[in-house]
Amino acid sequence: MKYVIIGNSAAAIGTIQGIRSVDTAGQIVVISDEPYHTYSRPLISYWLKGAVTDENMRYRDEDFYEKNDVDTLFGTKVTKINAAKKTVTIENGNEISYDKLMVATGSKPFVPPMEGMDKVKNKFTFMTFDSAKAIKEKISEGMKVLIVGAGLIGLKAAEALEHYGADMTVIDLADRILPSILDSDASAIMQKHIESKGVKFILGTSVKEFSENSAVLANGETVNFDMVILAVGVRPNTELVAEAGGKVNRGIVTDNRQMVEGLKDVFAAGDCTESLDITTGQQKILALLPNAFMQGETAGKNMAGTDQRYLNAIPMNAIGFFGLHIITAGSYDGEAFVETDGERNYKKLVTKDGELKGFILMGDVKRAGIYTSLIKQHISVSECDFELLKKAPQMMAFTRERRNDKLAGGVGNAD
Repeated sequence: MKYVIIGNSAAAIGTIQGIRSVDTAGQIVVISDEPYHTYSRPLISYWLKGAVTDENMRYRDEDFYEKNDVDTLFGTKVTKINAAKKTVTIENGNEISYDKLMVATGSKPFVPPMEGMDKVKNKFTFMTFDSAKAIKEKISEGMKVLIVGAGLIGLKAAEALEHYGADMTVIDLADRILPSILDSDASAIMQKHIESKGVKFILGTSVKEFSENSAVLANGETVNFDMVILAVGVRPNTELVAEAGGKVNRGIVTDNRQMVEGLKDVFAAGDCTESLDITTGQQKILALLPNAFMQGETAGKNMAGTDQRYLNAIPMNAIGFFGLHIITAGSYDGEAFVETDGERNYKKLVTKDGELKGFILMGDVKRAGIYTSLIKQHISVSECDFELLKKAPQMMAFTRERRNDKLAGGVGNAD
C-alpha cells in the first residue's frame, strides 16, 4: 500500500501516526511546499520574541520521519490531483502515484484588496515560519508597526513584537477584539489588558488607502508606520480538491471517516476541511491544532483499512496574550452564567437543552477539562451538581457512578 500525504503540519502528522498504528509496512510519502521538518505553527510568535529556538519549534522529534519510515519531499508544491489515475503532479511535472491520498493543505492568509498596498515595502503576513523569519529580518527597536486585524493572529504578532519595543497600532473593522472567540465583556477585559502593554487599538474602521509609510482610515484618521502586518483572516486551501472534482463548500467536505465527498480513496483533514460542530450541529471550519491532528489520525487509520469515526469536534481555543490566558469552547447560544472581577478573571458557562454547550474562561483557567468533557460527552446538567461546577469545577460534583465511568479518564486527559 502506498500512502501520499500533501502537507506536513498537525493533520499530516496525525495521519502518519494513524497509518502506522495499523500498517507498519506500507510506503508513506509526505509532500510539503515548506522546506522544514514539521513545526508547531502556534509557536511562531514565541520564536519571533526569542522564547523558543529553531529546535523547539519542531512538532515531533528530529527522527520522527525515520522512525515511521516516511519518505519526504520538502519544498515541493503539488499542482494537481488526478483522482482517476490516482496520481498527484508536482511542480516539476513529475507524477507520483498513490493508493490512498491525504489532503492536509491547511489554510493561507486572506489579504483583501486595499488601495495603495503595492506601495508598502515592509508588509508581511503572520502564519508560517518563513513569515516570522521575514519579520525578524526587518524589525528594529521602536519601529512603528500597523497590524491590520485584531483576531488571534494579529494579537499574537503584537505580543511577539513587544519584545522589540515596537510602537504598535491595531485596527479592525469589528467593534471589539477577538470577536471570533470572546463576547463583548471578555473582549473589553482583554483589550484593557493589552492596552496596558502599550498597544493602541482603532476599532470599527478599516484602511481606506495606503501610501508607502502611512494609512488613511475610513474614519478619517491617518496612521504612520514603518511596517504593516496583515492579519485579516485565513482561507482554506481547497483548490486541489475542487479541481479534482471533490466537494467543496467553504472548506473541503468529508464524511466522518474523513473521506472526501466525490473522490474515491482521497481523504482530507485539518484547516482545509469542514467539521461537524457538535455544539451547534453545523458544518464549519474548525481551524484548531488538536482538531486537525485527531482528524488526521482518524483518516490515517481508515486509509490503512480500519473503520474509525471522528464525531466530537467542537470549537476550542487555549491561548494567552501578554500573560493573560483564555480557554474557550463550544457555542455561546443559550442561557449564560457569568462571573467576573472586571479585571483579569472572567467565566461564562452557556447551557441549552439541559446541557453545557460552551464556555469562556479568562485568567483562572484551571480545570477547564471538566467543562470540555461535559460538552463532548453530552452530560446533562441534571446528572451533576451544576451549581458547584459553576463555582469550582471538580469531580465531586458528579455522581459516584459517573466518577467511576469514563468521565474520570476523559477529564484527566483534557485538563
